[in-house]
Amino acid sequence: MRDHTKLRAFELADELVLLVYRFTTSFPSSEQFGLTSQLRRAALSIPSNIVEGCARHTEADYIRFLDIAHGSAREVEYQITVAQRLGYLTDEQSQTLIAKSVETSKVLNGLIRSLRR
Repeated sequence: MRDHTKLRAFELADELVLLVYRFTTSFPSSEQFGLTSQLRRAALSIPSNIVEGCARHTEADYIRFLDIAHGSAREVEYQITVAQRLGYLTDEQSQTLIAKSVETSKVLNGLIRSLRR
């Protein structure tokens, strides 16, 4: 079994989740079941899928869950831009989240590519 705690992708994804939760606390209450929930769920999906993939027995399953995590990371990037355009995130918060999300995506993509070789 693989140890997810040794993966840089997991570390980055975990940091992203904490930032998303911290920054979305100030979103309007009208977004509690909308963008707040969606952004949090997508962010939490990234490390959750990495953990689940690491627990799988086949390489193909592992890669499949990493692919899902990568898709969620890209989803988070878009949702961050929506939140910023709606005025829910400051420019600084948005830049911090985008940078962490992009780095997470790149590391995940590199891991996936290396496993497919």
